[in-house]
Amino acid sequence: MANIDLTTNGWVDLIFEGRNHEYGAYKLRKGTPKRNVYSIIVIAVLAALLVGVYVAKSAYDKYQAAHAKNEAVTELSALNQPKQKKAEVKRKEIVEPEKKEVVKEVKSSIKFTAPVIKKDNEVKPEEEMKTQAELMQTNTAIGALDVKGNSDNGEILKVTQRVADEPVKPAEEKPEVENKVFEVVEQMPSFPGGPSALMKYLSENIKYPVVAQENGVQGRVVVSFVVERDGSITDVKVARSVDPSLDREAMRVVRSMPHWIPGKQNGSAVRVKYNVPVSFRLQ
Repeated sequence: MANIDLTTNGWVDLIFEGRNHEYGAYKLRKGTPKRNVYSIIVIAVLAALLVGVYVAKSAYDKYQAAHAKNEAVTELSALNQPKQKKAEVKRKEIVEPEKKEVVKEVKSSIKFTAPVIKKDNEVKPEEEMKTQAELMQTNTAIGALDVKGNSDNGEILKVTQRVADEPVKPAEEKPEVENKVFEVVEQMPSFPGGPSALMKYLSENIKYPVVAQENGVQGRVVVSFVVERDGSITDVKVARSVDPSLDREAMRVVRSMPHWIPGKQNGSAVRVKYNVPVSFRLQ
């Protein structure tokens, strides 16, 4: 039997010689060589890919092994190096020099006493008045009280003094109570309960004068007064007049008001002048 090449169609023509070529089997066998060629190419490509993957994996493994060795050598070399000591910074405490004390020399003095007239037999020798010459020879001074110093005997009266100049704090002076009457302060005086309570108080306590009602007089009287530091009302005056009868009634009501909450300036209660309008209206 002759050798048959599977990549050609010669064997197909040999088998189907003298037969119907329109038969489906003939066409199927006719395409077999092409399929064989494709299969061989695909198998060759797959084999080449497998070989390439194997070679790449082997090269990568060799690279990883070599890199791991280098890291191990680096770590071993780092371990063999001596550890360096960290620099320590110690904080040095500042010692302040002691302040020396200076002892001043203090001269003895005796208290001055006013002379008292006595009889000669009642005067003791030590109480006799000394002459000017005797006073000049003594080392004792005359003061407001008896002081025993260190200038004429072995006893020492110490007077200490700071060597370093220290600032002397001024004595805190209590704020003097001012009699000045302010018109505007940080915290103005107020009626207990606020403005609404003030209006209610005025409306409930005002008595409309009969003379003003008969004459049909109405209007708004402005009354000025001073709220003292204790909240009391003083110096009530009419700042804006409408009618003498209305003015008197407005002043009466203002004087009868209860103590206010005093005004404050710099945290202290002060005297404050205040104006309140009192309205009179006929219904």
